Amino acid sequence: MSDVFLSIIIPAFDEEARIGASLEQVRDYLARQDYTSEVVVVDDGSSDNTAAIARRVEGDRPRVRLISTEHRGKGHAVKTGMLEARGEFRFLCDADLAMPIEQVSRFIPPQLEGVDVAVGSREAPGARRFEEPAYRHVMGRVYNAFVRVLAIPDISDTQAGFKCFRSGAAQCLFSQQRLDGFGFDVEILFLAHRSGLRIAEVPIDWYHQRESKVRPVRDTVAMLREAFQVRWNQFRGRYPREGAEESGG
Repeated sequence: MSDVFLSIIIPAFDEEARIGASLEQVRDYLARQDYTSEVVVVDDGSSDNTAAIARRVEGDRPRVRLISTEHRGKGHAVKTGMLEARGEFRFLCDADLAMPIEQVSRFIPPQLEGVDVAVGSREAPGARRFEEPAYRHVMGRVYNAFVRVLAIPDISDTQAGFKCFRSGAAQCLFSQQRLDGFGFDVEILFLAHRSGLRIAEVPIDWYHQRESKVRPVRDTVAMLREAFQVRWNQFRGRYPREGAEESGG
């Protein structure tokens, strides 16, 4: 068993305007909990001061560490953090904290038991959205309709940037990941579904961030292309099944 109960993985690219405040909120929350934890910041080759700001808060109580990579995309940054993390539970957290960090408790025991992958959802019963432009909501629902047909039939929201994985599931899924862009969520959840892992959608409060790095039209098109790529990768046998049955941790 790991000596770390919860790892929070934060991918970051050119986030100097908010990474410092977000890290302080995360650390303050974790310091009040009665379990062991760590924060893993993965700098995706930022051209600004993201890494320098994160480095200033490296240390203990809880432990914060910075991993710097070349710029390859959010998916690659998340994969790096998930495989480097040490926690029994590994929580993906967007740097903008569009979901209040206090709601991480909804993804882990004792509030949530018996699942391998917990997916933060803006569509599950009880979820709430704040200040989201109507066009963004419509685009998200259209994209999800395509995703349900192409890859994952039973998840209503794959793209909220808050997800939690048991350690064994994280190692199994992210070691198979092939996509480096925003479409990695669909790939990982497709692999989880295919492997028979226990998946649950967790309703969250989600606050639209005007400074989001997501470019609605361009990134949606790219994600659709990557959703097709997932099926192509499966057809080509790029996702081995070996070890999937033992991935639940």
